[in-house]
Amino acid sequence: MFAGIDEVDWASMEHAYGPAGDVPAMLRGLASADAAEREAALDGMYGAVHHQGDVYACTLASIPFLFELVVDPGIQDRGSIVELLTSIGGIDLDEDDEEEFDADEIEGAANYAMAATAVTAGAGVFFELMTDEDPGVRLCAPLALAALHDHPDRVLALLRERLPVEPDEEVRLALVEAAGRVALRHRLLAGEAAAWLTRLAGEGFPPGLRLAALAQLARCAPDALPGDVVRVVTGLLRQLRPAPARRSGAAPALDAQAGAAEAVAAVDGYPDAAGEPPVEERVVPVARLGQLRAPSEEGDAGTTAPWTADLLRTLHVGLDDRVAERTALLTDQLRSPDRRQRIDALRMSSALIRVWRGSYEELVRLVGEQLATPDPGLAEAASHVLDDLFGLAAPAADALAARVAADPGAWVQGWPSGPPALGGAVKALARLGDVRVLPALAAALEGPEVPHDVGFAIDFLGAAAAPLAGVLRSRLGEVPLDARAHDRAGPLLASVAALRADEALPEVLRVLRGVPEYRGEWVRTAALRALGSFGPAAHGAVPELRALLRSPGATSAIEAAKALWAVEGDAGAVLPVLIEGLRAERVHEVRSAVNALGGLGAGAAVVAPRLRALLGHGEQWLRVDAAIALWEVSGRADESVPALLAEWEMSRHVRVRVAEGLARMGAAGAGSDAAHVLRAELTSVRRHNAMDGVFGSHDTYEDEKLLALCRRALPGNTGKGPRT
Repeated sequence: MFAGIDEVDWASMEHAYGPAGDVPAMLRGLASADAAEREAALDGMYGAVHHQGDVYACTLASIPFLFELVVDPGIQDRGSIVELLTSIGGIDLDEDDEEEFDADEIEGAANYAMAATAVTAGAGVFFELMTDEDPGVRLCAPLALAALHDHPDRVLALLRERLPVEPDEEVRLALVEAAGRVALRHRLLAGEAAAWLTRLAGEGFPPGLRLAALAQLARCAPDALPGDVVRVVTGLLRQLRPAPARRSGAAPALDAQAGAAEAVAAVDGYPDAAGEPPVEERVVPVARLGQLRAPSEEGDAGTTAPWTADLLRTLHVGLDDRVAERTALLTDQLRSPDRRQRIDALRMSSALIRVWRGSYEELVRLVGEQLATPDPGLAEAASHVLDDLFGLAAPAADALAARVAADPGAWVQGWPSGPPALGGAVKALARLGDVRVLPALAAALEGPEVPHDVGFAIDFLGAAAAPLAGVLRSRLGEVPLDARAHDRAGPLLASVAALRADEALPEVLRVLRGVPEYRGEWVRTAALRALGSFGPAAHGAVPELRALLRSPGATSAIEAAKALWAVEGDAGAVLPVLIEGLRAERVHEVRSAVNALGGLGAGAAVVAPRLRALLGHGEQWLRVDAAIALWEVSGRADESVPALLAEWEMSRHVRVRVAEGLARMGAAGAGSDAAHVLRAELTSVRRHNAMDGVFGSHDTYEDEKLLALCRRALPGNTGKGPRT
């Protein structure tokens, strides 16, 4: 074994962390008799040689030696090596992908192509591994064949042949998954694969096998799913729940399960479905064998088999925009007696709501019920789901209030580094504007260090948080004006601004007058925004504000001008400063000046030509702000509306801001272009900011806000505010 490995010039190659001279040691480590050494070697291969899916020259040089390892029955954990090879060779590059590479990425693209060619050339060995004595190898071989072999008809035939005789339950599920992968990758075989999966999903087969077949049908042939798929799936889950989790290799043979072997064998006689279902190619990341198998070692008696969660996730992905069915399925999952299934349902619920618009009241109520469980992990997971829902969490308000009242220890979360934060249930309740959160916020304000996000929580409460004004003043007055002033004073200043607590004027002025040098601009900005929120009640700050108008820093001068306008309403005093701000070097400062000029309305009409010129700026957010400000100072929408609609089409990220402007302008008259755009948005089921694999904590809030603004802007709307 490893003949010629020392003749490879590994030192001339590199991996993710430098010279590849350590690759031979990793390869030899994969053959070690010591489990810890094998695991370390595998981690090294994924972490350096195949880092985040990358393929280097040393990755290519490793392929022959990896094949040597997988065919040697004396090597342990060969299933993990099969997975590694599948990952290395399984990256598809079509013509569209190739067009996206720039010159610096061409070499990497060539490596991917060579890796796919090399692994595919050796993929015949995976046929032999389908009957290997090691169930871990048999678990990984089907997907390797489905992803890599260039004769998919032979692969599909072997999958059907192996199913009746395979004794391991998890491996049988892997055979079904591989059939779905074949259907996704090869359209000409999609009909045949779907027909087989449809048969497996029918009565007479074990519930786990049926669930696996339904999950793959959802991915590759959703039209072939039964009309009552939710009823079928929930019924299967109930059949699976009493069964204790079995470790791979210990499951009873299929022929021991009420004659299921005969039923599986009869599948080959089932007529193929006519035609080909529509197929969407989806590359699913290969899971490490250890990640798949580890949960089964936790199996608790009386709980659903651990692989059920993977099947349900696959099913949800396949159901995609069928929101009502997915919601109904999740409500059943959340009622499961199996803790693990409810944990998974919480994650899936969060993913569903984050991507798709729909009616989620009952689902959210059930998420709220998980807060009352004695299981701290389950309750914490539920609080995080609700935390991201903002106004959509209303059906769980009582459950959140009960959780907050019962668990003071979770009101504030500390971190090894960085300032503390409010607990998930506290944030979720505050974002509902629920006054029952006030005791928790008061306690948080009395703590050794104020949570960094307390100001955002108070902002959602508005005037209802007035009882907190006293403690806010006290804490703000105690803040040392040193290098940590921003971390300590920032949350308090944001809270005071959210409350418009003008009684805190002396404390805010103290901070403004004693701004430290370190991060002083941020501290000054927060203090000025607090003064601006007080309006005329901050008249005592006028001398400081006028002095800051002459500040050499553009940010300070612009922020001082905005505050002075809010306090005095003297356009003549602030207009020159804001016009000068239009020439600032930093885009965010120009945007601040633009928005402030818009706030002056007709008093800033003189800047209309300058705002008009900014409609062609290279920064999109500045163009949007300029279009809205142009309407504010001129009172004319004929230039601004077309500009805003163009930005709407260019990027979904600016749509909330654009809709806000259109709603204020009243530009969405019947039959107008704006009305057409807004109505199209309201008919979309997918959230405007949903991106695969990328999400933010405010995504759902922003999308619900967009929907509310679209409704408000359209003629005949009731004008009700956003649900969030």
